[in-house]
Amino acid sequence: NNYNNNFKYHYNLLSKRICDPGAQNHHAVYLLCIPSLMCCYSNVPQTSLSRPPWPELPAFDPEEEERRHQAVVQKVNGLIEKGECGRLFAVVHFASRQWKVTDEDLILIENHIDAACGDRIRMEKVLLVGGNDFTLVGKPLLSRDLVQVHATVIEKTESWPMVHMRFWKRHRFQRKRSMRNNKSKIDV
Repeated sequence: NNYNNNFKYHYNLLSKRICDPGAQNHHAVYLLCIPSLMCCYSNVPQTSLSRPPWPELPAFDPEEEERRHQAVVQKVNGLIEKGECGRLFAVVHFASRQWKVTDEDLILIENHIDAACGDRIRMEKVLLVGGNDFTLVGKPLLSRDLVQVHATVIEKTESWPMVHMRFWKRHRFQRKRSMRNNKSKIDV
């Protein structure tokens, strides 16, 4: 209670009443003038509502972007030709999932693939490719001409049987159903 009275006293001392002479009802507007706040307020950068507070980005130039792209591709191709890139890896989207793959990886996919055993397939949805010194990130995918990831179908099998049992006690009701899912093993 003492705090509230003290605050009201200082607030009334430091505030100035400003009345608009042109207003019909002469509503009062209170302006709080505290010197400690005024010095801090002057250090705050001024912004206006007519422009956004973030910096404006330069205009997009497709020729400049293409030139930068070609320079990066040349550097990466030079590293690959020299053999200085280390072990390459890629993130591919295949069978409704994303896989991080490297050379000679085996992937077990729980889907049916329309390719026979021994067939060579190409994974076209490549999201990212990288090595020791570089990483190429797609927006969202890398171009098909830029990167190629190939794989070979090794084996097509079925999973162990999964038994689904329904049973109602005291009703002489039983249903037993077994299911098997297709699985494919591929070598990248």
